[in-house]
Amino acid sequence: MTRKIIQDGTVLSLDPDIGDLEEADVLIEDGEIVEVGHGLSTENAEVIDASGQIVVPGFVDSHIHLAQTQVRGIAGDWSLMNEYFDHMLGNITGLYRPEDMYLGGLFGAFEKLHTGTTTALDWSYPNTLEHGERAVDALKDAGLRAVYTYGPPGDDSAKWWYESDVGLPEENIRALHEGKIRDDDLLSLALGLRGPDFCTDETALADLELARDLGALSTIHMGAALWPSSEYGGDYQGFGCLEYELGPDVNVAHGNHFSQEDIDHAVEQGVSFSSTPEVEMQMGHGIPVTGKVLEAGGRPSWGVDVCSNVSGDMGSQMRIGMQLQRMFDNQAVLEGHEEVTEVSIAARDTLEMATIEGAKALGLADEIGTITPGKRADLVCFDADDFLTAPSHSPVETVVFQTDTSHIDTVLVDGEVVKRDGELTNPKVREEFDRFVASGERLIDEAGIDL
Repeated sequence: MTRKIIQDGTVLSLDPDIGDLEEADVLIEDGEIVEVGHGLSTENAEVIDASGQIVVPGFVDSHIHLAQTQVRGIAGDWSLMNEYFDHMLGNITGLYRPEDMYLGGLFGAFEKLHTGTTTALDWSYPNTLEHGERAVDALKDAGLRAVYTYGPPGDDSAKWWYESDVGLPEENIRALHEGKIRDDDLLSLALGLRGPDFCTDETALADLELARDLGALSTIHMGAALWPSSEYGGDYQGFGCLEYELGPDVNVAHGNHFSQEDIDHAVEQGVSFSSTPEVEMQMGHGIPVTGKVLEAGGRPSWGVDVCSNVSGDMGSQMRIGMQLQRMFDNQAVLEGHEEVTEVSIAARDTLEMATIEGAKALGLADEIGTITPGKRADLVCFDADDFLTAPSHSPVETVVFQTDTSHIDTVLVDGEVVKRDGELTNPKVREEFDRFVASGERLIDEAGIDL
């Protein structure tokens, strides 16, 4: 049995039965949290000194495309329906070799771990089974907990998008699940559905049925920008053929143009929503779905989405998403000729959306998302004792508003230390760096992207 104890930290458990504890300890045995309290025994345990630090559950990114990491910095001025569809889905993605999938996913996962995200849903476009296998190898080699999402291949946008009648490649998906995912404790499978926005109703339902046959999460790009409506808010029909096929095994990425009625129905059926506010603000998806989900009595989760144009840092998303919704809510009050006397989303709310709500969205709430005995030890320790963070009068607000990635001292996944003293412990960060950079340079060169 391996034992570790995180000692003397301010523990934000996000578990309502445990609460927030000062100068507290977290005892870990074989990757499982077994006790949270004060003065816990250090016998036969590796001690991780967390004095002056704030300990939180690892962030959960509920929607990101990790394989785009080596082409980061090209899409910062792109819109969704023009440059992104043409350049990324219609060009670059088709140029990926299996080893490009590995290198992008590996360094995308490293960025996640370095910035405090211990779990991510990796929405992937594998051109072949080998592409998918190497993408999964990257997640394994990095040590990230992940939901690998097998989406439509990126080799032919006309075939896989735009009213497609071609279902996801079932044989490849089953082979990948049986060969590399099913027996790995850190990995699970999801299917990346196009939904009725991008394929026929029959195809959307067939893909959903395949996911359910595999016991996999279905995550769907829906309700972003104007697609398939011809004008803003026009004839968009929401869930369409999926209206009566909803449940907690369905996750919607974006959903910006869903009606409140659609959102109410989805939340009632247990559907989760992943909002990626920074990308949505830039690329023209529309107003994030956050407010509508909250109005329906649900809570969204946060995601990064397109790391070819924005940072993979989840701390940025939880701040941007919260402050953006506060702005909309404040403006509604001002337009009613009243003064704003309270804010709508609290700092704790957005921290929970970045942790336990993400875990719920991915079907992992029994395993991660709070610091609770019986759950896996996916933990992040923030330095709260330097000139940028001290004094920490409210630890929740310190994490949400004052810290940045430089304050992340220690990260554990499944009880294993993957970042210590501010540095990732995995030697592949150095060993594979040159190949990673070369992969990105080749992809941009072959795609003919003018930067």
